[in-house]
Amino acid sequence: MKIDDRLIEYLADLSRLELGPEEKDARKKDLEDILSYMEKLNELDTQGLPEMTHPFDKANRFREDEILNGDRTEELLSNAPDRKGAYFRVPRTVEE
Repeated sequence: MKIDDRLIEYLADLSRLELGPEEKDARKKDLEDILSYMEKLNELDTQGLPEMTHPFDKANRFREDEILNGDRTEELLSNAPDRKGAYFRVPRTVEE
């Protein structure tokens, strides 16, 4: 694919970017480099290789959920200056 000024202007418009002449030339070179690298990758023989989404063969290691500290409601509320049931009682801040 040939990268020309028209394509750069189209992409800049889609991206809502205002590019100066030097920036357009730099982005054109960047896109050409990316495409040439992709062409180089297409030369690789991948027959017989498994498809993968990530280069490393790792999976998420999930652990079982364990309750380690249990119900500490009484311990946590023991220092509350005022409480109502299992809740802290605080001064009203909103007037009706």
